[in-house]
Amino acid sequence: MSSSDDFDALAPATRGVLAGRTPEWTGTPGHPGAVVNPAVWRASTHLYPDMAALRAHPANVDGNFYYGRRGGPTQWALAEALTQLEPGAAGTVLYPSGVAAIAGVMLAVLRPGDVLLMTDNAYEPSRAMGRGLLKDFGVETRWFDPTSLASFEAACCPRTKAVLLECPGSLTMEVQDVPALTAAAKARGIVSVLDNTWASSLGFAGLSHGVDITVMSLTKHVSGHSDCMMGSASAGAEWYRKLRLRAQGLGNVVSPDDAAMMLRGLRTMKLRLDAETASALAIAQWLQSRPEVARVLCPMLPGSPGHDLWLRDFTGGCGLFSFVLKGGTSAARDALIDALGLFGIGYSWGGFESLATPVDPAPIRTASAWPLAGMEPSDQFGIRLSIGLEDTADLIADLDGALAVWAAHGDCA
Repeated sequence: MSSSDDFDALAPATRGVLAGRTPEWTGTPGHPGAVVNPAVWRASTHLYPDMAALRAHPANVDGNFYYGRRGGPTQWALAEALTQLEPGAAGTVLYPSGVAAIAGVMLAVLRPGDVLLMTDNAYEPSRAMGRGLLKDFGVETRWFDPTSLASFEAACCPRTKAVLLECPGSLTMEVQDVPALTAAAKARGIVSVLDNTWASSLGFAGLSHGVDITVMSLTKHVSGHSDCMMGSASAGAEWYRKLRLRAQGLGNVVSPDDAAMMLRGLRTMKLRLDAETASALAIAQWLQSRPEVARVLCPMLPGSPGHDLWLRDFTGGCGLFSFVLKGGTSAARDALIDALGLFGIGYSWGGFESLATPVDPAPIRTASAWPLAGMEPSDQFGIRLSIGLEDTADLIADLDGALAVWAAHGDCA
């Protein structure tokens, strides 16, 4: 492409194919663009031809060999691709996992004595970090209602330095008013961090909506095949430099083989997201009509909580959503999940295969209640579905049979 403006004008699917495939990653001197995919560079040691070259080595920036821990062309190509897909980003830092990315960002942004505000729908590893790692480093974490700007503002204090958003929440799917929250944070000098794994930059341009740093678990949609783990953080120039230096200080590095697999997954991510989103919406609509279901928590579904904000701010979705059973017991829910034949039981999502796991947010809620407003107290047993690439009708038939098992359970009569 002739310029970044030309690249940004392209459709997301096209950008996903081109990102990170500049001639410096796919060619050799005098033969630019020799291959389609960046090669896998495995190296812990980078050599210099002589002492003059070593002493003249340029500054600490990606694209210059120094030592394997600072990466090589395969990792740089992935980081560049992710940066190109995040409007407003100056750079992207790679981490061994999504949780490592969140921890790396927090350790770059916060200092002892600071306060972190965390949305109450954040997933458990983030919450555990607030109660454990960050507390050990002298950082206090406070939680706020994800749907209430007033709750966020009430939790702020002069020591508040950062806020961690997750939109939608990966269990209960509340959609936050990210522009309003980031504007309120910015007015107070608070750094806003968004876990953007659910939609990715293709479905929600975090930096364009006021976020300072966007984090993704690349393990999910970018990989897409449930065989590789990695995380990322993208930011503007100021925070990118700080994140990168902190990551280097912590010794963070990702495998070039894993980076190559992530690049491969990135090329088809838009197609997979579109297919999974369409299937998930059809399944959510079907579940909404079932008498066994009290509430479908799917922001893409008209009438579902947060749908208006999703419609306003998002350009895409994904296959992850939850639903809540009408009454019943934990044992009946277990029987339902066990009866599923096409859904695996596992703690992840974003792969080509469908998954189902129980959702029990009540014990971890701090600033907002579960069940949600409008639900009966007995309607507390949730199930999270990650919809993969199986045929939609087959998945619905599988769920239909499992709901019959649930309804036949003695304590659901």
